[in-house]
Amino acid sequence: MMSKQGAALQTYNNELVKCIEELCSKRDEVNRQVQQEEEEKARLQHDIRVLTEKLSRVNESLARRLASRAELDRTIAETEAAYMKILESSQALLSVLKKETGNLARATDPRGVHKDH
Repeated sequence: MMSKQGAALQTYNNELVKCIEELCSKRDEVNRQVQQEEEEKARLQHDIRVLTEKLSRVNESLARRLASRAELDRTIAETEAAYMKILESSQALLSVLKKETGNLARATDPRGVHKDH
């Protein structure tokens, strides 16, 4: 009877040892996976920091360029408006000069004077 119990105990012991070894093996595998994911996490966090810094620099540059473009748009609009006023003034001046030249020509034309008499 004792030897039967001893054999059973030995069998249980062997199975327990085998189970413990399997659990340790699984733990080692999970530990390896954890280490890989921690390394990937660290790489990703580094990449995020780098990209965040780049994004910040691009945003600052973009803001400066947008402000510059807005200033150029304003200057172009003001210049075009002033140029249109110059064109309008030139056209008005030309009309006045043509009218005055015509009046002077009639006033100084000796034939024009004889026609009136």
